[in-house]
Amino acid sequence: MSCKNILIMGAAGRDFHNFNVYFRNNDEYNVVAFTAAQIPNIDGRIYPPELAGKLYPEGIKIYDEKDLVDLIKDLKVDEVVFSYSDVQFNYVMTKASIVNSAGVSFRLLGNDETMIKSTKPVVSVIAVRTGSGKSQTSRRVVQILREAGKKVVSIRHPMPYGDLVKQKVQRYATLEDLKKYECTIEEMEEYEPHIAMGSVIYAGVDYEAILREAEKEADVIIWDGGNNDIPFYKSDVVFTVVDPHRAGHEMYYYPGNTSLRIADAAIINKIDSAKEENIKIVRDNIKAVNPKAKVIEAASPVTVDHPELIKGKRVLVVEDGPTLTHGEMEYGAGIIAARNNGAAEIIDPRPYTVKTITDTYKKYPKIGILLPAMGYSNEQIKDLETTINNTNCDSVIIGTPVDLGRILKINKPSVRVVYELLEIGAVTIKSVLQEKGII
Repeated sequence: MSCKNILIMGAAGRDFHNFNVYFRNNDEYNVVAFTAAQIPNIDGRIYPPELAGKLYPEGIKIYDEKDLVDLIKDLKVDEVVFSYSDVQFNYVMTKASIVNSAGVSFRLLGNDETMIKSTKPVVSVIAVRTGSGKSQTSRRVVQILREAGKKVVSIRHPMPYGDLVKQKVQRYATLEDLKKYECTIEEMEEYEPHIAMGSVIYAGVDYEAILREAEKEADVIIWDGGNNDIPFYKSDVVFTVVDPHRAGHEMYYYPGNTSLRIADAAIINKIDSAKEENIKIVRDNIKAVNPKAKVIEAASPVTVDHPELIKGKRVLVVEDGPTLTHGEMEYGAGIIAARNNGAAEIIDPRPYTVKTITDTYKKYPKIGILLPAMGYSNEQIKDLETTINNTNCDSVIIGTPVDLGRILKINKPSVRVVYELLEIGAVTIKSVLQEKGII
């Protein structure tokens, strides 16, 4: 019986994981291609033979998703496997319709097919949308476990945008490691806060190999999720963060709705800045799809290091890139800091953008007057710096998890925004961890 030709639709993350755990070394399938979306500069590469295994001595080519229909025909594809996240249900089903109309099957792999079992307890932090507050939640979980005497190691959802062979297994414990692995801004945004609190965090491409290394130095593994994806590991406890600033999104984004359904506890974040009616919508939706989940209410209070650089000033607000782009958030911590500290005006950066930053606004026109901290390449980092320095403003509010002042040469005063998770009420992360026997 001949093997099936498979095309995996991805965005340099979940797609590689699905290949590694389900298709690699499986002679019932022949993966003929990956396609790439969401992330720039992914297509045109090759998933290398060193990672692809013995069945793929030449590796596997990665194509632009726009060529999907032609690829199905030219590569004699039998089945397409959709493998990326943070997209609306109608987006997924439109892709399914395109694939089906080209004559082949469309597939979503299930949790049991893609989750790896650890020898250590796993606590997963995931979300219904990117930008909901996973990062500060993960840091809070780490803090609680460390206070309980546990040795904790975090593993972050993949962001392999460089040399995939070199990125197979990455361990971050110092700021020097960020340079060692030539991290993009998007990677630093996730790793640097863990390093700053004295924690170790792993990432890379091969998540079984990563897990086995992390297990050597951990009592408990934290899965620090990406976008709204489900965990790569079988979890003993799942915390899913929901965002009342985007009330209702938990019901119609893939796979965020799955992430909500598998939650042991749903964390309603940002209640300090969300409308009461939106908090109620989110609470009702949690009850509708996962009535057994504990509900934790939390705030993410925003603080700044130099409020005098905001009050009465004309400010440029820089926010987390993925949150503004495919996360579709209309504002973030930087805007909240501007409002709370009396900014006179928020300056529109669009007249001052250059090159790849200009292209970002063309692709995501709803971003508006905020500047997304795009930095998927050295070129894009340079364009971000130039855009900030071109902008006619008094000061810059940096609302990103990473300290952009450490990376960029900014020619005007800047303010760093910091936010941590603050649980409110009797049900807490600690009480759930205790109930589950983790501490």
